[in-house]
Amino acid sequence: VQLQASGGGLVQSGGSLRLSCVASGRNFTDYVAGWFRQAPGKEREFVCGISWNGRFTECTDAVKGRFTISRENSRNTAYLQMDSLNSEDTAMYYCAAGKLLHYSDRRPSSYEHWGQGTLVTVSS
Repeated sequence: VQLQASGGGLVQSGGSLRLSCVASGRNFTDYVAGWFRQAPGKEREFVCGISWNGRFTECTDAVKGRFTISRENSRNTAYLQMDSLNSEDTAMYYCAAGKLLHYSDRRPSSYEHWGQGTLVTVSS
């Protein structure tokens, strides 16, 4: 499956963005979807994951209550709604998809397919 992420940009602290990840090439419902981020000089970290049917989600503590992951399988798209953004959320955001993993799996190595990344910059 090929993934195309979009929706990043420059936003002021306290603002919101919605990232989208469009999948093509394979049946999107076969895959768990996830969002990761990587800030300069830091390792790639798990943000949120969602089950194949969208019923179950998991997010890292740093974004709980502010970020929401969802998916619309009829559109082969996963979303990351980001609210109350702060400077620590500045990073390149990547969407990912994988089979045979749990939606709460936080390891980048568990995901087989990756999008190209979309940059989120939060100004204070």
